Amino acid sequence: MRLMTSSDKPENASVESAEPTGVAAQDWARASADPQYRAAVVDLLGALAYGELAAFERLAEDAKLAPTLADKAELAKMASAEFHHFERLRNRLTEIGEEPTAAMDPFVAALDGFHRQTAPSDWLEGLVKAYVGDSIASDFYREVAARLDSDTRELVLAVLDDTGHAEFAVEKVRAAIDADPRVGGRLALWARRLMGEALSQSQRVVADRDALSTMLVGGVADGFDLAEVGRMFSRITEAHTKRMAALGLAA
Repeated sequence: MRLMTSSDKPENASVESAEPTGVAAQDWARASADPQYRAAVVDLLGALAYGELAAFERLAEDAKLAPTLADKAELAKMASAEFHHFERLRNRLTEIGEEPTAAMDPFVAALDGFHRQTAPSDWLEGLVKAYVGDSIASDFYREVAARLDSDTRELVLAVLDDTGHAEFAVEKVRAAIDADPRVGGRLALWARRLMGEALSQSQRVVADRDALSTMLVGGVADGFDLAEVGRMFSRITEAHTKRMAALGLAA
């Protein structure tokens, strides 16, 4: 997640910039008076926190595959940024009286399973996974953020900021395809697999957490109705197609 430049953000900017209503117009102190909303936010922050911690670990591992010392240093810098995002989420959970490990624990199995199923076989697959796979999750969390209280929304959007990986990945993958066009076909298939796995994993995580799923479908806060769920996934798919084009790959 998290690895987008401003031009990579999904086409929901109008949603984010619209005048907030309902819970989105409240701060945390007011919104958290609803225990179900509070539980949903704790789930969301826990999922994000573990996602950031896993991203830190993965980027550190990917650095070992880097072909040059400069590439290794660049990935190490990005891993550091991801860990800083994790710290912000962990600290926020502590501030609101929640134990961070307990908040993250329900999401460990699903996220670890996703990463096991999508382990890259080489340096380029790792770059595509970070750029394409993580950005799908970021798109989803940005959609959700538009419906959160102002304090939580600000934090979520801040930790989804690009760590610099997007531009780096595009540059390296395009250069590899220019050097050997056959690489493009392999990476396109890999990116399609990532898309399917990422969407399935997101759906599983939400379905397993009652408070979070209730918030998303409108039972808590200003959630999505069924029609909006369809539009949301259309926007996520469109953003994915644009990222594939940026990489020089067929969606």
